[in-house]
Amino acid sequence: MYSKIRNLIFKIDPETAHNLAIKSLKLNIAPNIFDEDKKNPMFETELFGKKIDNPIGLAAGFDKNAEVYNSIFNLGFGFVEVGTVTPLKQYGNPKPRVFRLVEDQALINRLGFNNLGAENISLRIQSNKPKGLLGVNLGPNKDSTDRLNDYVLGLKKFHDLADYITINISSPNTENLRDFHDKGKFDKLMTTISNEKEKLNSRIPIVVKISPDIEETQVGKISSILIEHNIKAVIISNTTDRGRNNLISNSRHQKGGLSGKPLEKKSNLLIKKFYNILNGKIDIIGVGGVDSGKSAYEKLVAGSSYLQLYTGMVYQGPSIILKIKKELKQILIEKKVKNFREIIGKNLN
Repeated sequence: MYSKIRNLIFKIDPETAHNLAIKSLKLNIAPNIFDEDKKNPMFETELFGKKIDNPIGLAAGFDKNAEVYNSIFNLGFGFVEVGTVTPLKQYGNPKPRVFRLVEDQALINRLGFNNLGAENISLRIQSNKPKGLLGVNLGPNKDSTDRLNDYVLGLKKFHDLADYITINISSPNTENLRDFHDKGKFDKLMTTISNEKEKLNSRIPIVVKISPDIEETQVGKISSILIEHNIKAVIISNTTDRGRNNLISNSRHQKGGLSGKPLEKKSNLLIKKFYNILNGKIDIIGVGGVDSGKSAYEKLVAGSSYLQLYTGMVYQGPSIILKIKKELKQILIEKKVKNFREIIGKNLN
């Protein structure tokens, strides 16, 4: 059905189309999806000690204000991450700020953490109990004078509501946010988070979302700090503000973060580098260009234990998760694999 109306949707401004998608999910207008692979032992796994139906989650950025996560679970996703949430409500960057690169199967966004703020979003989660495993992605306000404290405020607000919390230091759309990848600043941030968890007597799993644009020398430094602070997972990666030369679309030079297919190989290479250093001590959630069974498979063999997507759903619609599972199942059957976890980090051909 989505393929029939996509041309119409793509005539609408991308951000307007996104808002319409949120409204349709609120009203349960999404298609009635029959998931033949629900509870398929080939995909069943655990994330942070909780059983989930499959390892494919929806990345932060779609359900920014925690409005439709339960409807998203109904689409077949194994887990959902909402946000990015900042302590205070903020509008984000001026519009237009989202661009489709149809020829490249990509998006560029410079939204700038637009959201309704931690208080509003926490109340929504309290009043609408999640039907599945829910993560909350945290970031600082654009004009904050104490970004470390912004993360602390988010942790305080959501540590007893979410199943995990993601510390987002990787968006290219908040000025100087990526400075947290610096070894000293990153260690200070992780120490601050660890200390606050101790004060709260909280066991909430902490995840860190990193940039795809880090230098080779930073991989080992970041990994050692992740291990030292008992971080449970690392999301590799966020959008990139580089690599526009090989794109086709007229929108390729728009400022912002690039997501989708052009990010796939870059993300996979970074996943391999982290996997070789982390050596199973910390789980990797692979993001970037996941839109098929083959792309999911390649993320897994590169070293991802779990996957997230967003841009793929923009281009293929709400049934993408069923398509990926169907195609991935066929690949695993051909490889004589009983559960996907057998291939994690195997770099098979």
